[in-house]
Amino acid sequence: MSRDPRLAALEDRLGHRFADPDLLRDALTHPSLATGAGRRRAHGASPYERLEFLGDRVVGLAVAEMLWHRFPDEPEGDLSRRFTALVSQEPMAEIARELGLDTALILCAGTEKDNGRSNPSILADACEAVIGALFADAGFAAARALVDDLWRPRIALAAAPPRDAKTALQEWAQGRGLPLPAYEVVAQEGPSHAPKFRVRVTVRETGAEEAEGASKRTAERAAAERLLSRITSKDHT
Repeated sequence: MSRDPRLAALEDRLGHRFADPDLLRDALTHPSLATGAGRRRAHGASPYERLEFLGDRVVGLAVAEMLWHRFPDEPEGDLSRRFTALVSQEPMAEIARELGLDTALILCAGTEKDNGRSNPSILADACEAVIGALFADAGFAAARALVDDLWRPRIALAAAPPRDAKTALQEWAQGRGLPLPAYEVVAQEGPSHAPKFRVRVTVRETGAEEAEGASKRTAERAAAERLLSRITSKDHT
């Protein structure tokens, strides 16, 4: 049986020829479709979502191991901040684009119309699903080798542990004896498979800022960044 040329091209980029090509097809078939283009759902279970679940754990273990070896003298808190930044939605979506998953995704007409191929949340999930498929097809060593290739340059770029904007804003408020930042979802738009959240963050005596994101976490972080940027710029004037 001849292979789908799109999947074959992706296999080349992954550096792995799947013994079970349906695993890769399942990893690219968005759950908005009633049935996958590879295997059908069983009892409502989406193969894509199951592979995403698996891939999330594989990436987490592989990246944690890389950080543990790369920074032998760092405390757990610093390693955790590095880890969180490396496995967040933004780098996952960026890696998905590097692999060409945006063009390889199998989407329903509605998701396609809603610009699903450029949706960071969908791309990040697809990245995890594809890595989960690689693990299911060839084991942890093969999946870890791919994660190493994709994440090692990103690890090398971060000389110091990153500071999450939400954590930095919380520390700023606590350092001034203020209540913790309060986050509120003020709007939610779009379909369930491609939502857009608008979040407001407020710190007493500083006012509020709002931002949008494809997930509540992303919107919260963006809002925190805006408020932190404004209040810290005032601190230096």
